Amino acid sequence: MRIDIWSDVVCPWCYIGKRRLEQALAESGDQAEITWHSFQLDPSSTNDDPRDLAERLGSKYGRGREWAVQANEHVTSVAAAAGLEFNLQDAKAANTVDAHRLIHLARELAESGEKDLHGLLKERLMKAYFTDGLPVGDHATLTRLAVEVGLPEDRVTEVLAGTTYEAEVAADQAQALAYGANGVPFFVIDEMYGVSGAQPVEVFQEALRRANADRKPVTLITAPGATDPSDAACGPDGCPI
Repeated sequence: MRIDIWSDVVCPWCYIGKRRLEQALAESGDQAEITWHSFQLDPSSTNDDPRDLAERLGSKYGRGREWAVQANEHVTSVAAAAGLEFNLQDAKAANTVDAHRLIHLARELAESGEKDLHGLLKERLMKAYFTDGLPVGDHATLTRLAVEVGLPEDRVTEVLAGTTYEAEVAADQAQALAYGANGVPFFVIDEMYGVSGAQPVEVFQEALRRANADRKPVTLITAPGATDPSDAACGPDGCPI
């Protein structure tokens, strides 16, 4: 089973949705090849904004700091129910384009036979932002985290020094919009079933069930007493008479 996921490493519902999908997969026993795609919630964000997350959110949505504090408390409690520890008071402002570029590097390495580096890096970057309070837009931090999960330091340094994978990041974002996804997380299962948002585990289980049903082989039904279902069918070698 193939699952494509669009998300941002600083999106709380993306992390929660990741855990809920993982729970659904674990409970169903399904094996899935997961591909992570880039989606920047705010491409204009900077790495040097000194405001805390509550200040940034309250200003962005025009609803004030107290509203943002309550919103953060709510999502923190939802995350806890999914087994995640959020310390949003420590979350650092970040532009995530470089984090996404490194995930593309990790995906390329995985395709050439390495372990699931891009899945490992995705998880580490999310934990770094939401739990550890690390600046995931900072090159030194990104390098350390990428090397920690197994990426070669020379390749990481090379990517961060230039613009490699910027086009791929933009293409991912464009593909999400083409699917009609204006927000994330957005999941596509077997290129057939889409799940928008961090839906309950039961919704993911239903999507997995439908995908499995569509991939089951066709059961042949033959006439009573027939020994070969191809007796009344034409094939590449002609038709039986």
